[in-house]
Amino acid sequence: MGESKRRKEQLGEKYGQAEPILPWLPITKEQSQQFMQWTTRGTWGAIIVIIAFWITLRFIGPGLGWWTLSD
Repeated sequence: MGESKRRKEQLGEKYGQAEPILPWLPITKEQSQQFMQWTTRGTWGAIIVIIAFWITLRFIGPGLGWWTLSD
């Protein structure tokens, strides 16, 4: 318990606040984790869109008379 009190006295008003990743970069660790979650979701969404587009172009398109890869 003494360590916690010492740390609280040393940090003063900054005690309990989120600390930045780097001192000169105003982004907290929590914000960086949220950014990673959103970019991961976005990447998977883009992968799904690309696969759906490829399936449409490769299999459904020729059946509808669209451009084929064998032309």
